Amino acid sequence: MERLRGLLQRAQQLSPQRSQNIYKRVEGPHQGRLEEEEEDREEGAELPVHFCPMELKGPDSPGSRAGLPNLIPWAAAGRRAAPYLVLTALLIFTGAFLLGYVAFRRSCQACGDSLLVVSEDVNYELGLDSRQGTLYWSDLQAMFLRLLGEGRLEDTIRETSLRQRMAGSPGMAALAQDVVAALSRQKLDHVWTDTHYVGLQFPDLAHPNTLRWLDETGRAGEQLPLEDPDAYCPYSATGNATGKLVYAHYGRPEDLQGLRARGVELTDSLLLVRVGVTSFAQKVASAQDFGAKGVLIYPDPADFSQDPHKPSLSSHRAVYGHVHLGTGDPYTPGFPSFNQTQFPPVASSGLPSIPAQPISADIAFRLLRKLKGPVAPQEWQGRLPGSPYRLGPGPGLHLEVNNHRTSTPISNIFGCIEGLAEPDHYVVIGAQRDAWGPGAAKSAVGTGILLELVRTFSSMVSNGFRPRRSLLFISWDGGDFGSVGSTEWLEGYLSVLHLKAVAYVSLDNAVLGDDKFHAKTSPLLISLIENILKQVDSPNHSGQTLYEQVVFTNPSWDAEVIRPLPMDSSAYSFTAFAGVPAVEFSFLEDDPAYPFLHTKEDTYENLHKMLQGRLPAVAQAVAQLAGQLLIRLSHDHLLPFDFGRYGDVVLRHIGSLNEFSGDLKARGLTLQWVYSARGDYIRAAEKLRKEIYSSEERDERLMRMYNVRIMRVEYYLLSQYVSPADFPFRHIFLGHGDHTLGALLDHLQLLRSNSSGASPKLSQALGFQESRFRRQLALLTWTLQGAANALGGDVWNIDNNF
Repeated sequence: MERLRGLLQRAQQLSPQRSQNIYKRVEGPHQGRLEEEEEDREEGAELPVHFCPMELKGPDSPGSRAGLPNLIPWAAAGRRAAPYLVLTALLIFTGAFLLGYVAFRRSCQACGDSLLVVSEDVNYELGLDSRQGTLYWSDLQAMFLRLLGEGRLEDTIRETSLRQRMAGSPGMAALAQDVVAALSRQKLDHVWTDTHYVGLQFPDLAHPNTLRWLDETGRAGEQLPLEDPDAYCPYSATGNATGKLVYAHYGRPEDLQGLRARGVELTDSLLLVRVGVTSFAQKVASAQDFGAKGVLIYPDPADFSQDPHKPSLSSHRAVYGHVHLGTGDPYTPGFPSFNQTQFPPVASSGLPSIPAQPISADIAFRLLRKLKGPVAPQEWQGRLPGSPYRLGPGPGLHLEVNNHRTSTPISNIFGCIEGLAEPDHYVVIGAQRDAWGPGAAKSAVGTGILLELVRTFSSMVSNGFRPRRSLLFISWDGGDFGSVGSTEWLEGYLSVLHLKAVAYVSLDNAVLGDDKFHAKTSPLLISLIENILKQVDSPNHSGQTLYEQVVFTNPSWDAEVIRPLPMDSSAYSFTAFAGVPAVEFSFLEDDPAYPFLHTKEDTYENLHKMLQGRLPAVAQAVAQLAGQLLIRLSHDHLLPFDFGRYGDVVLRHIGSLNEFSGDLKARGLTLQWVYSARGDYIRAAEKLRKEIYSSEERDERLMRMYNVRIMRVEYYLLSQYVSPADFPFRHIFLGHGDHTLGALLDHLQLLRSNSSGASPKLSQALGFQESRFRRQLALLTWTLQGAANALGGDVWNIDNNF
């Protein structure tokens, strides 16, 4: 027996190095094929006990010892049985492993502090510790939905809408304390507040705004009662404005050009315009460009639902809205308002120089009855009673605005769950907390969803979930004054955020109906949004996902759903100012817009009636959509951004540019630079895509390098050749200024159009200017070329065909 034991030990020592064949599943075009990998063990490494590395030798083996007895029957039988014993041991081990795996999968939702998430797009994602358990996408999704359903979202929305929370008010200070306390009770790594001192404009209670008729001598006479005296336009110019009344539809530039073409004089007039289509700020800016002295803004019944079963806006209600053509504190443009005394007094170029005032439909009806002149076009006709709408001019009016500016502290509130692998990369989600009136749809829904997502993700952390990247939950203040809180935060930390912020998800204006769904977003997020829509059930079409609901009415889902980011969204500043991809979701009515937004009738009861009792279901759908988007953004190994989409964006505009190629060629000019830059961007995106496809996903260093290049694509599209103080929105597709693609297209229009009907600001350009065109082309081209170079990687890897 001792001799046999010695023989076996000697055979183990002398046997050559063994190798194992390990098979892994290959993704991509060869999906389903098993690829063989040879994994050689280092010399001297201890082998697992279930492998038997001994070499079985016959009686004539050269390695046999001289004189070894080889005729012992039981020893020979043992040697013959050894392979079967090894095979049996392997089968037993495999069976035990499978049983243990099944038991683990049944209990994985409570399996410890470190869990590995597997994306639905790949078979697995490698964790920092290979000994971690595996939590598959379906498991994580089920955990999220189960924990989200345990909350009290509807109660939170109702309670928030009942609280007075105007920015700078005592009620807002009390609500801020409650939100901080609520976040502090959750399993978050950090909770803090950020206070800014901003210039906000409020009505003067001692000297309210007034509107009066002018008598025959031109003096202010009878006063028209402003039935909703608390409604006003923050950042309106103060003082008096006198002029004849003109009806200008929505106050768009094309509306004002149409009035001029019909011979209606706009200079020194007061314009009466309808709520909707464009923001208050855009209406006032256009009126100012065309020489008007002031603007009156009213809600026309034609712009809201005529369904008798749904509530409608009272005819004596006015609509609130700020008129700063920009975002943030307009008295510290481009700088954070931590302490205004540190900066010289500067005013934003987006502040109007003419006064503006909201009025009710009742007052608008009294004004329209006095108008003379040509009858308005049929598409301009509204639903106020009486004779057809006329364009004017009408009798003279005197508008007096006495709003005053006040330095006001506002507080943003933050909660953070630190990421496990990339804690220095932030996925941000935020909602406006303040409101001028009850603000049920405006901010109570978003605040309720935000707090519910904080609670849900905190519970997931308690159940073992840990995101790969940090999750940052933010409650914004000052949103009703033009995303003041969010913009000031971006201005204060821009040098950090453009390196670390991955994406922003806005919960503002999330539920304004339940018939249609829109996503105002950066192109980088479109593919991910499509994927998430397939995971969320429709709140009002049983058995359908949101994606199926959309494609049922329009097979081109993105044409139905995707919209550009508007300036009045907090998501806009993240993208156009800070270069961070952002999205804002909205459920809308199929009929005209939700009528109570920015009014004192935006109550929980009216919102609930408008949705006919489906508010909880729709709010829950938004929470599911936002939550699953956060999971993908914070935990996918590779960021799910479609970085090639911007090449398609340029391509869509090339058709418009090509219309002017003949005119430019006649002047010895060309657009070839833009085409070449677009080609380099497409090639860089395709090259990066191939690199990622052929790389090893387990290489953490390599994946981080790819993620950094991907997450900064939006930042690359901010023009580096203009000053952020002069042009805060430097994005070449979404921004404002001569550096943008839109400005280039507008300038090219002057090659063919007669500027006599254009606004004075446009007429000052004196038509097409070659020097201006060359500068615009250079600004656009080199920003796009810079994005292509940055996407291409290191400088020695850039291959431009420029």
